[in-house]
Amino acid sequence: MIKRPITALASLAVAAVTALTLPLPALADGEVNVYSARQEALIKPLMDEFTEKTGIRVNIVSARADALLQRLRSEGRNTPADVLITVDAGNLHSAKEAGVLRPIESEVLKEAIPESYRDPDGYWYGLSMRARPIMYVKGKVDPEQLSTYEALADEQWRRSICVRSSSNVYNQSMVASMIIANGEAETEEWARGLVANLAQPPRGGDRDQIRAAAAGVCDIAIANTYYLGQMLNSSDDAERAAAEAIGVFWPNQEDRGTHVNVSGAGLITHTQNVDNAIKLLEFMASDRAQQWYAEANQEYPVKPGVEWSDTLTSLGEFEADSVNLGRLGEYNAEAVRLMDRVNWR
Repeated sequence: MIKRPITALASLAVAAVTALTLPLPALADGEVNVYSARQEALIKPLMDEFTEKTGIRVNIVSARADALLQRLRSEGRNTPADVLITVDAGNLHSAKEAGVLRPIESEVLKEAIPESYRDPDGYWYGLSMRARPIMYVKGKVDPEQLSTYEALADEQWRRSICVRSSSNVYNQSMVASMIIANGEAETEEWARGLVANLAQPPRGGDRDQIRAAAAGVCDIAIANTYYLGQMLNSSDDAERAAAEAIGVFWPNQEDRGTHVNVSGAGLITHTQNVDNAIKLLEFMASDRAQQWYAEANQEYPVKPGVEWSDTLTSLGEFEADSVNLGRLGEYNAEAVRLMDRVNWR
């Protein structure tokens, strides 16, 4: 069961008091070069805190996940990058398969990050988690009508669903998880039914699906929780109003659990800066960094026992799919071909 820990705040309070009584750590020389598919604004405060604690400067290059992977391939041994931070296990698997990542030797990371949220061979570790549940319009959909992802292909949801395109890796990983659970043939039948139930052709991102549902275009949206969480905390009145019209239903609670994914990081194959790079990754897995990210970006901590944000808590506890996320990348190509066959565009 994924649930908010009840002792985390007390632990953090003790840690804060203890930190005030301990001597400051010795500053370490050097720097770390990070290629990040996450917006710089989402990680720079943590990078600055890491620099303050260690003296190690962090240089960030931000770009789309596919552009960064292509850049790493092109640079090869000449790359200045030490660490890759990217979103979705599918992208992390692609980086591993492309040979741009090397195994990480860190007992700290192994202890902090559960096995299902890291590569079985140690090539990457999850740093934050997001869920992709069913979202519904309050007052239009009775959550008692909802049950599983599979049931979204039923006739009762004809022209009722909003979801983004099949080119999006979040949807590819969700379909990959269903192939793992149900097999290719059954998943293809489901995907064909889902496409028949779309209220409009897929367009835009996850926020657009939520806005469309709130505006009456559809009754149900499939989207990542952190988008909804960010909208609920937006300074834009229209964004908050749209999000407040939406309820969250956790599907498949009686079997495999709700589909989840991670943002994560790996060590670049050709880096000569291994020690400082691993120090940064270990810092990102610390209680402090994990809770900051939950509060700042509304993503679930991957490290057990770290407090959720109030917004995430308000969405409720849920059982998550326990499949090792490394397997999602293994089934990515199969998922993409399947989605093409059913005309999920």
